[in-house]
Amino acid sequence: MSSNSISNQKSTWARRLSASACLSLTDPNFTRYMDNVALPGGLRSEFRLPKKSAINSTSSSITDHSSSTAPTSIDDEETDACVYLCGNSLGLQPRRAAEMVLEEMDVWAERAVNGHFDHPLGRNWADFADLCLPTLASLVGASSTSEVAVNGSLTTNLHMLMITFYRPTKERYKILLEARAFPSDTYALTSQVEMHGFDPSESLVFLSPREGEYHLRTEDILSTITKEGPSIALVLLPGVQYYTGQAFPIQQITSAAHQQGCIVGWDLAHAIGNVVLDLHSSQVDFAVWCSYKYLNAGPGAIAGFFVHEKWTSQPDGLNGRPRLAGWFGHNPETRFKMPERFEPIKGANQFVHSNPSIFSLINLYSSFQLFSIYPGGFKSLRSRSEELTSYLEIGLKGLKTYQDLTSASSISNQPKFSIITPSDPKARGSQLSLIFLPIGKGLMNEVHRKLIEKGILSDEREPDVLRFSPVALYNTFEDCRKSIEALDEVMNELS
Repeated sequence: MSSNSISNQKSTWARRLSASACLSLTDPNFTRYMDNVALPGGLRSEFRLPKKSAINSTSSSITDHSSSTAPTSIDDEETDACVYLCGNSLGLQPRRAAEMVLEEMDVWAERAVNGHFDHPLGRNWADFADLCLPTLASLVGASSTSEVAVNGSLTTNLHMLMITFYRPTKERYKILLEARAFPSDTYALTSQVEMHGFDPSESLVFLSPREGEYHLRTEDILSTITKEGPSIALVLLPGVQYYTGQAFPIQQITSAAHQQGCIVGWDLAHAIGNVVLDLHSSQVDFAVWCSYKYLNAGPGAIAGFFVHEKWTSQPDGLNGRPRLAGWFGHNPETRFKMPERFEPIKGANQFVHSNPSIFSLINLYSSFQLFSIYPGGFKSLRSRSEELTSYLEIGLKGLKTYQDLTSASSISNQPKFSIITPSDPKARGSQLSLIFLPIGKGLMNEVHRKLIEKGILSDEREPDVLRFSPVALYNTFEDCRKSIEALDEVMNELS
């Protein structure tokens, strides 16, 4: 981040502080001003908030739905709400989700198989997935709903699409990915390389940060693509890196890889619903994602993928590339006539194999309704996300136990922390990754435990990192302030 950008950011917060008539950015009155006057937004009341009493409880009890007790009010829920900064791991439950799941249970009970084509609420199970596609296409920047599909899980979809898009030869067989990729990606790519008879130690090209740094420089990525390009069959990178929170310039990297003749795929697990995406215009070949993080579709929710229309719009299909086929990828006009010959849907849905779980789809659909009604659309939501993360960053860097990353490797016995996420809001998602110092001394685990005791739920990543993720749909500036205050108390207790 340039010095001018840092200066402008500080000036912006100084003006807001002055306008609020408060003396400190961590004054509760200032965050009330930000949440209610300067930058109101979010749809917090549309989500169920985890309870402080529950995350600190050793009890095995849960809500008794058989009781006639009146439901807890939103105000009462706020009183016992923890500060939840784990939306990059598991998004919160939309309030409407439970009711909509029960509606589908009732249709199953009352209409059974007829729910596929005669649904009382107009959500016929046979094509219910189509209801999710408009919002999905908008979130990833598809040209139309024909470029996106909901299906399976992220890693399963990655394997499935690699059957089509990873076709190694003796000359072009390598896969470019980042070092410390999410392990499931590494496992999948390794097994694909081995399945084709190649040696992973020779076929996987890992991008590593420079010594003493934690995130990748774009110029180093482009340099590696230029150097290794003629032997690279596939580039697979994350839209947002799960560990550091770094966001990558998708269009720039995709263009550079295409110039070298590479196929380009993206893992968008931490990007979809988090940062603005424009996959079609960026000419991305394919992308995969999960739906349980920023899309709030629940644990293990149905995932999705994107396939650029250039691969599916021609009569001859995939330009001679193979695909794995199933009956839900067949033309819906004749699907239930059970023809023997596969007739692919024109678009990404030709890769879908089977009918999806309605009970997973309905959770995704309930969340998509919230994205659809957000004032100003997703770009407005992303702007709020940048503001929340910026405020959290400034507050954390103002603590006396914060240590600049450039000196993080210096030896000290005093508990400190640094931030390994890029400072440029355009180069990160809604996440700050805090690394606790001294490295390797187990401080992170102790900090995490004490934060939970104070009602702050963040995400731990061994061995030394806690991830703080303020999600614009439901987190507030007050959540960020409480997190800053709690971390300050914990670090002082441990000093």
